[in-house]
Amino acid sequence: MSTTDREALKLLNRVRRLRGQLDAVERALSHKEDCADVLMLLAAVRGGVNGLMAEVMEEHIRHHLAEGGEGQQPISPELAEDLIDLLRSYLK
Repeated sequence: MSTTDREALKLLNRVRRLRGQLDAVERALSHKEDCADVLMLLAAVRGGVNGLMAEVMEEHIRHHLAEGGEGQQPISPELAEDLIDLLRSYLK
């Protein structure tokens, strides 16, 4: 299995975990569970989505912006890392 295949599998597994978390939110709402419990579940979903988004965006920055893509000039590795760090801090 190539690195790209492994990375894609990791992302798919994250999506599956998110689906499970959303199912838990749906069950909690259906069973009229306490608002605090629902909010905790929603916070977990939000964290999972933010983590997935950060990972996909980091991959995009590394492979499309830093290496240059579709006839574009690549950005410097330092700028790419700064952008990734900014993204990580924003999505925390």
